[in-house]
Amino acid sequence: MRVKICGITQPEQSIAIASLGATALGFICVPTSPRYVTIEQIQAAVAQLPSKIDRIGVFANTDITEISQTVVKSGLTGVQLHGDESPEFCYQLRQSLPQVEIIKAMRVRNREHLQTAANYTKFVDTLLLDAYHPQQLGGTGKTLDWQMLQEFSPSCPWFLAGGLTPDNIVDALSQVQPNGIDLSSGVERSPGDKDLDKVALLFQRLGDR
Repeated sequence: MRVKICGITQPEQSIAIASLGATALGFICVPTSPRYVTIEQIQAAVAQLPSKIDRIGVFANTDITEISQTVVKSGLTGVQLHGDESPEFCYQLRQSLPQVEIIKAMRVRNREHLQTAANYTKFVDTLLLDAYHPQQLGGTGKTLDWQMLQEFSPSCPWFLAGGLTPDNIVDALSQVQPNGIDLSSGVERSPGDKDLDKVALLFQRLGDR
């Protein structure tokens, strides 16, 4: 199972988190986010990462030219769209970045909203289900209704996100079977400052399942 730790801001933490077992690291490219990082900060954070680690840039309602430039300059292997991007936008981004993984984040409010995920599966590689918050795009610490997701089986791989922590991850994965999990605030001391003890505990819990 893929394990993505998102909202990385410090180069030394990126190396440590990768060595603990993360398969993907997420970098927030949204200027209004408390976890925002510049291209230079991403470059520093990925410089010494093993090539097998996925490097995902998180964008929200950003134009394709800017996304493409950031991906190329930062050495990203994936793009996570966390705004109101349409399936058509995802298709256009795919034309611009054919070799890059495209992840569409869905901030899920209810079952009906969940059904719109099907509109994206032809145009993206991966879906990510996050908890809905009216003001914040992610990293809110709010959990999803896992029971609602028990029937969720899209035609592409998907990440479970939204308020996951070392303390609730086993419970979450006993109810739903995602292809990957995504944690941010659940393994932090403060926004962008990861708690390596919590990250280590996460992998311990996953290993004990």
